[in-house]
Formats: sequence, structure tokens, C-alpha cells
Amino acid sequence: MLILSLDTSAAASAAVIRDGEVLQRFSSTDTRSHAEVLAPAIQQLLADADVAGTALDAIVVGVGPGPFTGLRAGIATARMLAFVWGVPLHGVMSLDAVALDAGHPDGEFAVATDARRKEVYWARYRAASGLPELVDGPHVGPAETVPELPVYGHGAGLYAERLAGTPHATDLWPDAAALAVIAERTFAAGGTLRPTTPLYLRESDAKVPGPRKKALL
Repeated sequence: MLILSLDTSAAASAAVIRDGEVLQRFSSTDTRSHAEVLAPAIQQLLADADVAGTALDAIVVGVGPGPFTGLRAGIATARMLAFVWGVPLHGVMSLDAVALDAGHPDGEFAVATDARRKEVYWARYRAASGLPELVDGPHVGPAETVPELPVYGHGAGLYAERLAGTPHATDLWPDAAALAVIAERTFAAGGTLRPTTPLYLRESDAKVPGPRKKALL
């Protein structure tokens, strides 16, 4: 199966994967330039992998949770490419990618990413064969709201004094290659993925302006 996957819930990442093998991948550590870097990166990935967009079997996009601007950039790009190329489009929760890369050996654990405003996006998982099982979440809130479990993800590093992070916890961000692996394994097991509805978990900071006040005469 040939998949293009992308995620902009934190930093921007993209990958081209065929039958579990990563052909090309891209990642950025900048969490505020998704719209500028994503389209050129995808174009370069496909060229380097010698893959035409119309040859893809699927496009997979991380649906968050994440900040409004970054998340919209990835989902809008994925929807546009799927429409232009006539390729099926699927969503995967971005925290699932961190849970997969965590490789937690047994029992329950948590995943946390930066939600800004001194909060984290988090979810609770149970280690299982094939793919980690989502137990609870996603949620957004202070680090104190995360269960007292081993915690993986960038959020664990930001609030290490409050979260039971693991040695490599701060190295893990939502990764596009992991999203594609989740999609492949889900399809192989006869399962289905999410729609591409974004998981914002917060109201937008943007407000519709109210009516103008009448000028005094």
C-alpha cells in the first residue's frame, strides 16, 4: 500500500510509505511555519520517491488535537490533494502516532504534547499487540490533569517536574510516518479510520467583531 501521510498538530511532518517501508520523510522543528513548509516538502518527497500523486492508495492526515492554525494547514492541504488526485483520505488522531512510537512494553501509559497556555493535550493508552489501545481522551488541561502513569511526548519534557516522563519521552512528536503505519495496520485488520474532522478541543481565539458603536453627534 502506497501512502502519503502528513501531520501539523505540533511541528510539520510528512512521509511517503509503501508497505511499511518509509521511502521518504520530512520533519520540521518549527511549530509556526506549517503553511510555508508543508506543500514544498510534499512536492520534494514525491519527486525523491519517484511517486506520482495519482498513484497513491491513500492520504492520511493527523487530525490533532492541536492549535487552530497549524492543524488547519495540514488538514486543508490533505483535503485539497485528495480531491485533486482522486485519492481516498483518512484521519488519524495525532496522539496515536506518539503512542505507537513510544513502544511502551506493558500496561497503561499516557501521551502528552504541548497545548501552549501552560497546558498539554493528552490521552491515556494501553499497550497491545499491533497498535496501542486508546483508553481515554483526548483532553486538554494543565499537566496535573494527566494520570500518574509513564508519560511520553514533548509535553512530558515541558512539565517534567509534574509528569512521570521516560528517558526518551521528550524526543517524541506526532510523526507522519507513524500515522501511515497506523493506517496500514488498521486496514490490514479490517478496521476503519477517523474522518478528517479536526480535534481542536478549544474555542478559537478569533472573535467575530460586534456591531460598531454609533458615533456621538
